[in-house]
Amino acid sequence: MPIYEFRCGNCGSRMEKMCPIGESGGNLKCPQCEKLGLTRVMSSFFAAGAGGGRSSSSKCGSCSSGNCSSCGHS
Repeated sequence: MPIYEFRCGNCGSRMEKMCPIGESGGNLKCPQCEKLGLTRVMSSFFAAGAGGGRSSSSKCGSCSSGNCSSCGHS
């Protein structure tokens, strides 16, 4: 089972939960405010390749500008 990240629309808290594939979060309860109906959000991840991972340069493949300071990626 994958681990998904969810956000509460009521209080904004986030949580991770191991769920069946495709879980939307609509039936999950927020651990902070206990409201039902969390929203699944995109989680960040790291995948190291054969080259040993990301280089130490300031380039960011996710940004149009190529500079992490403009997007907040680290």
